[in-house]
Parts: sequence; structure tokens; C-alpha cells
Amino acid sequence: MTVEGGNQLDRVRAADRRPRVVLLDVYETMLQVEALRSRFVDVGRPDHEWELFFTRTVRDGMALTLAGGVRPFAEVARAALRTTTEHTLSDEALDHVLAGFGELPPHPDVEPALRALARARIPAYAFTQGGAAVASDALDRAGLRTYLRGVLSAEEIRSFKPPARVYNWACQQVDAPGDRVALVAVHSWDVHGAVRAGLVGGFATRLEGAVPDVMARPHVVGKDLELVADRLIALPA
Repeated sequence: MTVEGGNQLDRVRAADRRPRVVLLDVYETMLQVEALRSRFVDVGRPDHEWELFFTRTVRDGMALTLAGGVRPFAEVARAALRTTTEHTLSDEALDHVLAGFGELPPHPDVEPALRALARARIPAYAFTQGGAAVASDALDRAGLRTYLRGVLSAEEIRSFKPPARVYNWACQQVDAPGDRVALVAVHSWDVHGAVRAGLVGGFATRLEGAVPDVMARPHVVGKDLELVADRLIALPA
């Protein structure tokens, strides 16, 4: 392995090697959170609020992780939804919107990527900071659960991504060293956290368009998950 950058605080960067295990982020990477639009309309709110709501949920989870006092994803999401909708929704309306997490459809590039990993005999796991049961049910409904060895949630260690300990914990769960585990996501901050923790980073640009200059360089980059999977498989063993 090589060290990225000259700062003594930089973590050891994994070598460009084919991973033995792949972890895939769930929300927006595998499942379309934008599908919550219709549920916002159902409760009388503008459909574009889904994006601010989801961004706030992730931001608040990160802030609680940094400051201490992390709460489960469902609680953080409910509080963010109240704020985003200006405290106008009843408990029943909040429930209706949040129930949508269990019914999110898959992005079209996910199944081809999972099939490619299966053909290459590289086990794949879902890795979320939401509740494992909700994510598992949604992936099952989307027809993706059969490709996955398991669903891991950072809730089990009371954290949101991207602290290094979250990725290290996931590597322990799949019984593989960090430098032989890849994290694949459409969120550059998530891939940044994984790379800084010593994992292999696979970044699909379909959400952000390109790798931001301030983020650690992923090991592979592609416009979609299928291309990222192909490029991970093509790395030297």
C-alpha cells in the first residue's frame, strides 16, 4: 500500500487491486430516493422537498456523529422531515412519507453491476446507515436482495458514515482486510471516507457528475455502477 499525500495524518491508501468483497451504499446508490416525490405530494407538500429532506437527514446524522448523541436513522429522518415541511404535517402524514423508504425502486444500473460481481465471484453486501431491516425489505422488493450476501447498517455501532471506524467495522463483518474491500457509492463523501479508511473506492458519477477536487481520489470511477463494477473487476489481482 502507498500513502496518499504528504500530511502525516493521511491514512494508508489501499493499492489498486481487485477487491475480494464489495460494499454498496443503499440510498441513491442502489435505490431511488427521488421516488419519495409522490409521497410529499400525497401529504400536500411540494415534490421538490424530498431532496432537501434527504440532505438534511444525512447532514444531521453526520453532525450527531461528530458531536455525540447519535440517534437511529428513522428518528433523525423524522426530525428532518418535520423541519423541511415547516412542522405542518400530522404524525400520520409523517409516517406516510417515511414508509416510502421501504418501497424505493432500484436504479437501472444496479442489477447489471451486481450480476457482473456475481459472475466474477466477488461477494457483494449492502452497506447503509439506515435501518438494516428497512433496507433489506426495500432491496427485496426491488429484486436485488438475492444478489447480496447481507445488509450491513452503521446503526449497529451507533454511527453515521463517514468516520473510519464505520468502514473498519464493515470490513470486520465481511471478514476481509480493508485494502481488499471496495466501497461503491454515488456520494463522493462516502467514497472519500472509505478511501481515507484504507478501503478501495469505487465512485459512480451519475449523481454528482465528477469527482470533487476536495475529495480523495477513488481507485475507479465510472458514469454508472455497471462501469464501476467492471473496472473494479479489471484491477490486478
